[in-house]
Amino acid sequence: MEIAVLGGGNGAYACAADLSAQGHRVRFWRRDGAALAALRASGTITLKDADGERRVPIAQITDDVGDALRGAELVVMPDPAFTQGENARRIAAHLTDDQVVFLPPGSFGSYLMTRLVRGAGNRARFAFAETGTLPWLTRKHGPATAAITARATRLPTGVFPARAQAQAMAVLRGAFPAVETVEDVLSAALMNAGPIIHPPLILMNAGPLEHFERWDIHNEGTQASIRRVTDALDAERIALREAVGYAAPHFPLADHYRTDGEEWMYGRKVHKKLTDSKDWRERIVLTEHRYMLEDVEQGLAFLVSVAEWAGAACPVANGLLSIASAVMGRDLRASGRTLENLGLAGLSRDAMRALLREGL
Repeated sequence: MEIAVLGGGNGAYACAADLSAQGHRVRFWRRDGAALAALRASGTITLKDADGERRVPIAQITDDVGDALRGAELVVMPDPAFTQGENARRIAAHLTDDQVVFLPPGSFGSYLMTRLVRGAGNRARFAFAETGTLPWLTRKHGPATAAITARATRLPTGVFPARAQAQAMAVLRGAFPAVETVEDVLSAALMNAGPIIHPPLILMNAGPLEHFERWDIHNEGTQASIRRVTDALDAERIALREAVGYAAPHFPLADHYRTDGEEWMYGRKVHKKLTDSKDWRERIVLTEHRYMLEDVEQGLAFLVSVAEWAGAACPVANGLLSIASAVMGRDLRASGRTLENLGLAGLSRDAMRALLREGL
């Protein structure tokens, strides 16, 4: 398959390497041409995973987004949600009929990016899709090396507009066999694991994060009291999904920590793989890290706004959002990705369902 991979973060490098290793023809785009120098020099990304270490050739490496998108069946954009607005404007002139844009995860970016692309005058028959997590647990080990600790085994995925679901999912399965269809992109956005797992971990570990040079929020940072907060937050998410009318499975985060029972997005025993890798023993600056700027300001703020719209209680989510705002010194509810800021808070449930089904 012809696939464009857009981005410069951990997920983008893992995506380009992993899909290339599977035999797809990948066009890898990053806006920072200087940062691509190491890749251009070798034409490869070094991939490290359970099978060892090997150099994977990348078909095309470019800082011209038009070149990357031209002829691509699938466009994968794994960078954080706060990049989606700017990237929508970059790709707006280049999306064409039948292309599928995949946001793993999306934080309801499917709607935002479609609105911006349509606003730029593009009337092509494309579709966006988003899922509940990145398809890899991954970290970069240098300017041209991607280390993959685990691959997702289940990816709950929604399509915008939902009427394009059959065609879009057929394209996605060609590259990501683990995708599982959910009702629509709002359902998929309410599967996003980042706003559930990361806010309690960073806020309740704020002291050690600021004291130690490196700290593993998933190892010594994951203690029983923090898990109880995470479980309570996830219970609010699941209750919200049910209040909006979405059906199980809800992918409860507690399954991530289990070694038996229902398989979560990354399968069983993956938490131990994550901590054993030592890749998450890292420096996290609370006011700058994507766990705050993406998972709180984009994802948690969105969850709270949807709960208010649906009339569902979310005291833990509200409390974490308020504490994060105090840490940041600004109101993340006001600046974040919310139904109000997207212009959707006034929609009735029927109007929201119609929007999600038919698109813009």
